[in-house]
Amino acid sequence: MMRVWLLPLLLVGTGALVAASMALRGSVGSAALFLLGFVVLAGLNSPLVFPRPTGAAADGRPVVYWRPGCKYCLRLRLRLGRDARRAHWVNIWRDPEGAAMVRAANDGNETVPTVVVAGRPYTNPDPAWVRERLLATSRPPTAAG
Repeated sequence: MMRVWLLPLLLVGTGALVAASMALRGSVGSAALFLLGFVVLAGLNSPLVFPRPTGAAADGRPVVYWRPGCKYCLRLRLRLGRDARRAHWVNIWRDPEGAAMVRAANDGNETVPTVVVAGRPYTNPDPAWVRERLLATSRPPTAAG
């Protein structure tokens, strides 16, 4: 549990120390802005940005394997926007089976994000491509004829 919060806590702690130093030198406004920037950066690198872990499901939706602190996972999450909730998100630091799946797909490496679509893994795919897959799997089937 602590592992996923290590980077955000380090960012907030570092920001607080530097901001305190700035405030002691009389730059209170700059210190506040500096601290705010570090808090935002910590938030972006925390598990709070990602949808709740749901585990892998067999309902046909893409499964995104990720881990906190991964800038590529964050890029994917932010570029997907609200569509990110259509995927299953698996934190490999909390799900040993998910971590094993990622290692199997990436020659023993825990390279994330790894997105599984229709049973096939894709490592660090383009966010636009993932969005297309998310929208395709969430549309109701059209009637023939």
